[in-house]
Amino acid sequence: MRKDKDRYWDCLDQAMEASHGGRMEEALAWLDEALRVHPDGAEAHNGRGEILWDDGRVDEGLIEFDRAVLADGKFTAAHLNRIELLIEEFGEFVTAVRLADELLSGTPELPRPDRVLQAEVYYLKSKALFYQDDLEGSLFLVRRAAKAGGELGLYYAFEGQVLFELGNYQESRRVLERGVAADPDAAHTIYHLGLVLERLEAEGEEDGSPGVGIENSEAAFARANSLEPQQFPLPVTIDDAAFTRAVDSSVANLPRSIREHIEGVSVLVEDFPTVELVRDERLSPQTLGLFMGVARTEALLTDQPLDLDRILLYKRNLEKICRDEEELIDQIQITVRHEVGHYLGLDEDDLERLGLA
Repeated sequence: MRKDKDRYWDCLDQAMEASHGGRMEEALAWLDEALRVHPDGAEAHNGRGEILWDDGRVDEGLIEFDRAVLADGKFTAAHLNRIELLIEEFGEFVTAVRLADELLSGTPELPRPDRVLQAEVYYLKSKALFYQDDLEGSLFLVRRAAKAGGELGLYYAFEGQVLFELGNYQESRRVLERGVAADPDAAHTIYHLGLVLERLEAEGEEDGSPGVGIENSEAAFARANSLEPQQFPLPVTIDDAAFTRAVDSSVANLPRSIREHIEGVSVLVEDFPTVELVRDERLSPQTLGLFMGVARTEALLTDQPLDLDRILLYKRNLEKICRDEEELIDQIQITVRHEVGHYLGLDEDDLERLGLA
């Protein structure tokens, strides 16, 4: 028995070394050997789950996390991995919240909820609420996570992101600056600080974040890009005239049967959603496009003048998600078609069926 345990832990060590070296198939082989020796090894199941998740095999990863929890109900890492996977890959937010609450309950069969575990669970539950558009609940929980301690850079980054979505740009900047101070190489935090500075600059506040060495939004985006170029490409920029031509072309390229129904609908270009829309209407500040007015299918039931119907495209948000001008032109067309679809009262299936998706 002692020999089997020694072999099990040796296999785990070999798997970790292979994983750190990027040799994932070798790591899986070592974990398989560990489970041959000790079939109920929670650590091995959890390790397999992490590798499979990283490889995009999320269904298999979830099975492994479930097996790890069944093998050892007090194995914290497997519980947290399972909750995060349910949030990030499956959109199972209600289940994730339930499992998070179970971890916080202090049930004897589960890990003891010390301050570090509480912080991690509050953070994950905050993310689940964020994706369900409960921004106030999300903000409350991520602040509890930061108060409990642990990965402060991560928690400040997410708190700043929630505040940004709420349109509280000044407060978001202050929190994100704390996040950058805690982890100066966190590209995600720096990028979101750039988003906030960009909005403040548009409102005439151009003092940047000198306390963390970032002069303005452009410097923040460049820094994030230097750290993680694939995830945070530099924004594409084209002049207003070229952007307007691309919008006009997108409208002109709609099927004639669609164009006939949108005569009189204005298509306008703005840099960003207004802070009033963000705060009062809960529109994401990163929204690409918006139809404002009454859907054509409901127009006969209202007294609103039809000439108030309009489609807004947010230029700088569109530029930010594209890697080159060709991709930007394509994204403009996609966004125009989606917002036209909203005017026509179409859902996503209708849009795809009509070639507007």
